[in-house]
Amino acid sequence: MHVVDTTVLLYPADRASPFHEACRTWLEHRRSQPERWYLTWGTLYEFLRVATHPRVLRTPSTSGAAWQFVEQLPASRSAAVLVETDRHHEVAGRVPAEMPYLAGNLLHDAHTVILMREHGVRAIVTRDADFHRFRGVAVMDPVAL
Repeated sequence: MHVVDTTVLLYPADRASPFHEACRTWLEHRRSQPERWYLTWGTLYEFLRVATHPRVLRTPSTSGAAWQFVEQLPASRSAAVLVETDRHHEVAGRVPAEMPYLAGNLLHDAHTVILMREHGVRAIVTRDADFHRFRGVAVMDPVAL
């Protein structure tokens, strides 16, 4: 079981990226496998924000095209979206003690890690090295797999 992070979703959408082919191939393979894998709504919205941003991608997607991509992901028979549980407040409250320097962009990553902990998911597939900062998270890079 693992969560797929925004970076792994963005590179397949960005043909100019040197990681496009590796991430696209990995994602297509994952979608065809029966093993459960996860997304978060935060990750999906971050994908929408970045994929449509003209200052981030040379050729940004339209909001309609980006949404169509997002809709296809949870439609995969093995994909599911993690959501907050009744334990969210309790689990989230532990993170600042573990990471007193938590601020800025790391807060989005922390939300992903909190959801992972709530659901007992320990691995994330990402190209974002910041996830190595979180205790107990196994980080897998699809380019290196």
